[in-house]
Amino acid sequence: MTLSTRKLGTQGLEVSAIGLGCMGMSQSYGTADEAESIATLHRAIELGCTFLDTAEIYGPYTNEELLGRALAGKRDHVIFATKFGLRIDDGKITGTNSHPDNIRRAADESLKRLRTDHIDLLYQHRVDKSVPIEDVAGTVGELIKAGKVRYFGLSEAGAATIRRAHAVHPVSALQSEYSLWERNLEADIIPTLRELGIGLVPFSPLGRGFLTGEVKRAEDYPEDDFRRSDPRYQGENYDANVEAANAVREIAAAKGAKPGQIALAWLLGKGLDIVPIPGTKRRKYLEENIAAAAISLATEQIALLNEALAPENISGQRYNERVMATIDR
Repeated sequence: MTLSTRKLGTQGLEVSAIGLGCMGMSQSYGTADEAESIATLHRAIELGCTFLDTAEIYGPYTNEELLGRALAGKRDHVIFATKFGLRIDDGKITGTNSHPDNIRRAADESLKRLRTDHIDLLYQHRVDKSVPIEDVAGTVGELIKAGKVRYFGLSEAGAATIRRAHAVHPVSALQSEYSLWERNLEADIIPTLRELGIGLVPFSPLGRGFLTGEVKRAEDYPEDDFRRSDPRYQGENYDANVEAANAVREIAAAKGAKPGQIALAWLLGKGLDIVPIPGTKRRKYLEENIAAAAISLATEQIALLNEALAPENISGQRYNERVMATIDR
């Protein structure tokens, strides 16, 4: 199948209905496999999955470089989304930096690594409390006027921040964690996005793999795997979350589908302004994810999923305390 497209925001950005999160090709999820990652990127284009998500901090820097190499000669077939705003010292994230000079520097360096003359969607990776969001929006607006960037996005921003930014320069998309088992956006953020005409790009739509049904306890993952430090994979949290996620597996079995496909189908059904970006570095999982676009869920199945994975049934925070402190809520 070839994916349909969806619109993010009201400024003209149109992307594939499912995107591809590229972070895991370079970090956080075990050993990198460049050859398979490049083959996955090429297969994504063949299947119409052309909305590719990266960031300067992925690697750091190496993920953008990978995309630049892999997609040389194919630039016109993809939408590049990348991010600025996290301070990097000696290869480690040490805070935020959205000062205008750093935004301009980051954009120029991302352009070089991606081997392109424009970034389709440029997000602020995390809100920088030391820089007024109005200055951030204005600086990205200047980059858009200069032709270096096409559209402006925010990541993990709260409703008040979104409103302030949007008043200075239109925000086309918010990237934030949203899935069957992480619904913190529903009370405040999603209504704000819809009021302002801003699209939603959920990352970790499969719960960092938990909703695929192919999971292990935190301690069973390699040292370099992000899931070792994920509270929801640890101890009693893991046991409770496996039980909650049984509903996904049961519906998948009834429909002859994979659990991850059910989780994506649920998300795609939440609105045409939502474009999830499941991450993978393997063609097999890419193809499974894209096939989710053809799955429809019955009303009673949606109700069962909503109840089984209601927030009160999910055990543990989505991040540890240090990372949770970076979320603008």
